[in-house]
Formats: sequence, C-alpha cells, structure tokens
Amino acid sequence: MLTTQTLDLNDPRTIIDAGIAEAERIGNPMNIAVVDAGRCLLAFARMDDAWRGSVDIAIGNAWTARAFDVETKALANLAQPGADFYGIHASTTAR
Repeated sequence: MLTTQTLDLNDPRTIIDAGIAEAERIGNPMNIAVVDAGRCLLAFARMDDAWRGSVDIAIGNAWTARAFDVETKALANLAQPGADFYGIHASTTAR
C-alpha cells in the first residue's frame, strides 16, 4: 500500500518560516518555495534583497526535489559531474 503524505496550509508556512530563519542565520536572503506531493506550488516567499533571478530556480528546485523524492541538498550532490543525476537541469522541464 502506498501512503502519500500531504500538507495543509499551515505546513508551508512553518517550512517558509524555518527557511527564513536559516537564511537570516547565515546572512543570505533567499527565495523559498514549497510544493505538495503532486508537485504543485503551495507557497512561495521572496525575502527582501533575495535575487529576483532565482525565483524560478527556487520553484524548480522544489518541484525537482519532490519529483525525485530527494531533498535539495542531496540532489545538488547527485547533480555534480560524474554523479547519478548529472545533467538533470537539462532534462526536467515539466514544472
């Protein structure tokens, strides 16, 4: 039996708040995207002074991490040259 965990509206708020707290801790404003199990965007936050050019990147990263069920940090390691997901940036256009 396959069980899919879903998020309600409070969950993305909690996730975004945690992302903002971490971005403030490291002194790097960020764009933060949260998607559901179906890879639909549930929430997005762009911190003051976060790069506008990375809005789409944040949403795409959230979509890809959910599509492959891999957290973003682990996916970044897997996407390095010679790793299993190298070239993934050119192969996932269905966002």
